[in-house]
Amino acid sequence: MQLTGEDQNYLKVKKIILFFFIFFFSQNGFSDDIKIRKIIDLEEPWGSTFVNDKELIITEKIGKIKLVNIENGNINDVKHNINFIVDGQGGLLDVIYKDEYLWISYSEDRGSGKSNTSIVRGKFNNKNIDFKNIFQASPDINSGYHFGSRLAIKNKHLYASIGERGGGMIAQDPTNHAGSIIRINLDGSIPKDNPKFQGKNNWLPEIYQIGVRNPQGLTYSKFDKKIYASNHGARGGDWFGEIKKGENYGWKILGWGGKNYTGIPIGPKWKPGFTKAIQYWVPSIATSAITIYDGKEFKEWSGKALITSLKDQSLRMLDFEDLNNVKEEIIFKNKIGRIRDIQIHPSNGKLYFLANDSLWLMERN
Repeated sequence: MQLTGEDQNYLKVKKIILFFFIFFFSQNGFSDDIKIRKIIDLEEPWGSTFVNDKELIITEKIGKIKLVNIENGNINDVKHNINFIVDGQGGLLDVIYKDEYLWISYSEDRGSGKSNTSIVRGKFNNKNIDFKNIFQASPDINSGYHFGSRLAIKNKHLYASIGERGGGMIAQDPTNHAGSIIRINLDGSIPKDNPKFQGKNNWLPEIYQIGVRNPQGLTYSKFDKKIYASNHGARGGDWFGEIKKGENYGWKILGWGGKNYTGIPIGPKWKPGFTKAIQYWVPSIATSAITIYDGKEFKEWSGKALITSLKDQSLRMLDFEDLNNVKEEIIFKNKIGRIRDIQIHPSNGKLYFLANDSLWLMERN
């Protein structure tokens, strides 16, 4: 049967509508068997960590530590003695729990308007924690930008991301901590096999890798025993990659495909002699916290990276088993606002997010 011109136009319109329907939901929706709900409201939450199956410690950038019961929503304020300063992007930042201890990264008030990233350690209790500094980044800097500050634990070592504080090429100078990944023992002492003691004589003893900008994601993978990071680029140049001992990610010699905020390109995306990331994002999605999924609720994601973002307000999954064929999927976008942190429940594998001044739960229907 031959279609009339009117019928042909109708089919064209129908195809266009179907295309936009599929495109919209592939970008902004998620599977029908997944649901997200808000648990509690917070004020500028930044980091979170489970202390048991029922309770989550959450830091608020404004200086509060909250112990949240995820079953009934009860919130307990935990007192502390941390000498923090709320300075631009700084304040109380990440937190991690292991074997009855808490570690918290924060912007420390160094006086005269200066600050830098520091890390404290304290024995956990639910009322008042006496913290002690175990690391203080140098030098003191008058800037409210790029503290980094994400924490990860591998065996008996604590890894932390230290932002370059907006200093650019300072990330190429290993005689200061700005723009680096550090590695220390859990008590703050220095591992004897850090790069300084293996040929990098001019590196500060805590530094493990240099050349990063503002890494706001850091995680340990039990699958391959490696540490991974996400790095917040400028106008483009976000990346996800492996942390490698004694190597250099290249900032600000490299721009990872991004541009300065003036619109001028920043060096090449990558070149030999520098660590190559696993995945890049241009334009920027503003990568934030990451994790390598290990749990019961979403078994099909096992071993894959989950990447959260601020500007893009998305949760993305990366299958990077084959580094020559990395696969990326948007799980959801524009559902809960700017996502700052992600945690996997230690028993059931459900996902918890800090986003849009709230704690959220994602689970199967």
